[in-house]
Amino acid sequence: MSQSCRLPQGGRVRRGVPVNFTFNGKAYAGFEGDTLASALLANGVHFVARSFKYHRPRGILTAGVEEPNALVQLESGPYTIPNARATEVELYDGLRATSVNAKPDIEHDRMAIMQRFARFIPAGFYYKTFMWPRSWWGKYEERIRDAAGLGSVPEALDPDRYEKRYAHCDVLVVGAGPAGLAAACAAARAGARVMLTDNGAEAGGSLLAADEIIDGRPALDWVAERMAELSALPDVRILMRTTAFGYQDHNLVTACERLHDHLPIRQRAGTRERIWKIRARHVVLATGAHERPLVFGNNDIPGIMLAGAVSTYLHRYAVLPGRRAVVFTNNDSAYQCAIGLKRQGVDVTVVDPRVMSDGSLPREAAQSGIRVIHQAVVAEAHGGKHVAGVRLRGLGAKLPDGVESLPCDLLAMSGGWNPVVHLYAQSRGKPRWCGERACFVPDAPAQPQGSAGAANGDFSLQAALDGGVRAGLAAVQGIASARTVEAPAWSARPVQASPLLPLWSVGKDRQASRGPKQFIDYQNDVSVSDILLAVREGYHSVEHVKRYTAMGFGTDQGKLGNINGMAVLAEALNQSIPETGTTTYRPNYTPVSFGALAGRELGDHFDPIRKTCLHDWNVEQGALFEDVGNWKRAHYYPKPGEDMHAAVRRECLAVRNAVGILDYSTLGKIDVRGPDAAEFLNRLYVNSWTKLQPGRCRYGLLLDENGMVMDDGVSIRLADDHFLLTTTTSGAARIMSWMERWLQTEWPDLKVYLTSVTDQYAVATIAGPHARKVLRAVCRDIDFDNEAFPFMSFKEGTIGGVFARVLRVSFSGELSYEIYMPANSGRAVVEQLMRAGEPYGITPYGTETMHVLRGEKGFIIVGQDTDGSVSPVDLGMGGMIAKTKDCLGKRSLMRSDTRSAGRKQFVGLLAEDPACVLPEGGQILQGPTQAAIAPMFGHVTSSYMSPILGRSIALALLKGGQERMGQTVTVATADGRFMPARVCSPVFYDPEGTRQNVE
Repeated sequence: MSQSCRLPQGGRVRRGVPVNFTFNGKAYAGFEGDTLASALLANGVHFVARSFKYHRPRGILTAGVEEPNALVQLESGPYTIPNARATEVELYDGLRATSVNAKPDIEHDRMAIMQRFARFIPAGFYYKTFMWPRSWWGKYEERIRDAAGLGSVPEALDPDRYEKRYAHCDVLVVGAGPAGLAAACAAARAGARVMLTDNGAEAGGSLLAADEIIDGRPALDWVAERMAELSALPDVRILMRTTAFGYQDHNLVTACERLHDHLPIRQRAGTRERIWKIRARHVVLATGAHERPLVFGNNDIPGIMLAGAVSTYLHRYAVLPGRRAVVFTNNDSAYQCAIGLKRQGVDVTVVDPRVMSDGSLPREAAQSGIRVIHQAVVAEAHGGKHVAGVRLRGLGAKLPDGVESLPCDLLAMSGGWNPVVHLYAQSRGKPRWCGERACFVPDAPAQPQGSAGAANGDFSLQAALDGGVRAGLAAVQGIASARTVEAPAWSARPVQASPLLPLWSVGKDRQASRGPKQFIDYQNDVSVSDILLAVREGYHSVEHVKRYTAMGFGTDQGKLGNINGMAVLAEALNQSIPETGTTTYRPNYTPVSFGALAGRELGDHFDPIRKTCLHDWNVEQGALFEDVGNWKRAHYYPKPGEDMHAAVRRECLAVRNAVGILDYSTLGKIDVRGPDAAEFLNRLYVNSWTKLQPGRCRYGLLLDENGMVMDDGVSIRLADDHFLLTTTTSGAARIMSWMERWLQTEWPDLKVYLTSVTDQYAVATIAGPHARKVLRAVCRDIDFDNEAFPFMSFKEGTIGGVFARVLRVSFSGELSYEIYMPANSGRAVVEQLMRAGEPYGITPYGTETMHVLRGEKGFIIVGQDTDGSVSPVDLGMGGMIAKTKDCLGKRSLMRSDTRSAGRKQFVGLLAEDPACVLPEGGQILQGPTQAAIAPMFGHVTSSYMSPILGRSIALALLKGGQERMGQTVTVATADGRFMPARVCSPVFYDPEGTRQNVE
């Protein structure tokens, strides 16, 4: 397991800690501090992957998060991770990795034959090819996805734990390179609360890839000093291995911290990843820059790498990727790579398209004896599973003799640098094109934020240090606790740079279309010819071209190729790059695991479980529960030997003939106060609230902007400026936020205050002919006579010394009272009610019984008997709509469609067979039919067996239902049967309403 390409000394790996791992089933060795990519290169492994569409051999291209090729499947079973970037996987003992998108393996990939058909499968070919027959569409999709897929998702349950945390700070610095460290130190010295995040395991950024000097000493010594300084400060938090992947409004930055992926599996314990939601007064983006590839023929062969990546592997990992190298560059930075290679004894040739380059680094390269070929480009690379040589072409001048072809085993390229403006753009900033540096740079910030260093287009070390200090001090402006400090001054070696020569593609239209592939997007196999084809097909918007070609898709998200692609598109359209524009920079900057996003909200913790204060009492009564929204509600209370139907029958008859008690605490409750409270409710509800007197109740309907019923409830007026509203259980939070939205954004002039009090009150419903007797026994300070306590009113009193607000309302059609009491006293009051009701056979009843009782009376349940397309008129409640005022949704009721004939209307259905319960959701037809497609006239919304009526009943929405009373319709069942039913009034029991007013 010899590391044949490892330098004998240097680097930052810990040579005393060897690490064994396997790749594609073969054993290798590396050192602690390696990445999987650096360890593979140290072992001479360049060919690590197959491309997405053409299955071409691909190698390691970069050294960071922008890696498009070296995607691997890590581990297996429950710990497997698909599409991990080898450049970011920290090496640990026992690591197992395999290549993706290759069957049976990358050496013998069956789909490699696709390379021979590349000219027949350009961008968008599947849109035109796999059209017929239609019945094969599913098979086409399956085969295409299988051929072009990447990693495999884990099939076993994830055993790891994930967390979410919130943090607040004065200054958040993203990036711990030279600019980020300078900014963090400047802000921290001024007394600000600082958070510093960095994607890597080690601070330093670009300083880890070069032998730089700061203040006359090695730059990495400066890094160590700055990290020690920050770590010693109590108001500074440093998060390494943390990727800031999203920048939202109000300076909210989301980041993912990886806590133990760098450890062997057997040593992992506790939380694997943590999502941070960081709210900062000011954000400093020091996210660096990504080096651009150059676009030429066969620029994807293994052994072709970015020059900056080669420097990283040389200096940070002591890995020599090749012995005979060509460095192809249009800027000075790649000369650093050439110099580093030369120092290791590599035969280096630099190919530079510029006429001359008189910067500091080119001069140093010339002094080192490095051959430089000016006014030349690499037109094409040669090789199969590793680069073997390049063919050059003159650019504005004739090539020197004997250099048309150069043999090499390493091609390092640099097309310039793209500032990482992803987070800046996500913050709603608009990058601007800088022609001098040929890249997009941040412009004016849209939030309290600044950019520094390479992220701001300042690519020299001195500019990064100075820009970081300025950004850090600017970030503390306006912070009351900040103190004035002297700006730190750190100095780097002066560097003179020659201007960059923009070079977007070495081949023109004809060459790009007919010569070897020139890849723009490595991960998605998008070439120059694909972009030119898109233009010929009529796609001129950069967003359209992106979708047609897949440029910038996948885990890469355009970090490497999008600027080149936009430039090629601009040339094809004969317009400038700023005119062409950029694609949208969307979160996530790098992939984030589903586990991290989910956190601990899994299984039983997926949604909060809410229990009423009477939950334990319900359990003791033998209740079985159902989920209603987030609440656990008592569904029914079976006695020994009873199934649900028997229990519900018993509970229904108890309410109709004696008395029952219901835990109604989940009802949504909103306290509304203020001098404009009545006006506010008038604007929301269809009926008027102005004349409602304190002490009275009113049933109200809420409509959405389309005039459709969205919620209902009984509400009470406590005082002229004080109301208590009720909503459906599942609609409480939604209606509360909806009301707040209107109050805060549309009617801020109204003096109204809303408070959710759903949890503050326990509610018990006492219903049945003996309900009054039960309440009289426990509440002697309220007169319950009909005249003193009429229907739709409320009284306040005490039950066992506990305050109680008693409403006389009914959702069952029986004499009924709803008792509101403080939640902490709810159980004590209910137990008194149970004792008082024992002589009358008081029976707890659940939601299923409540549904049957209300169904017998034809009372609606919003969300069951409505579906977002039902108006009050459709429900037969048009009379509730006040004629003397406006409200939300009222004008929509005047639309032609809303008033048209044939709308679905609320009706009752009686099955021809009284013992047959119509299926809820069953479609209503005119009659039995065997036709494949039959017209549907409505559907069953609620259906029950009514114990008091001794037969089945159903509620439905039926087209023209009011005109079809007495007619027979057919309800289709899922098993193919047809059930005849008669259309009737939705009120099946006590249509006169006498039972709710019984003496």
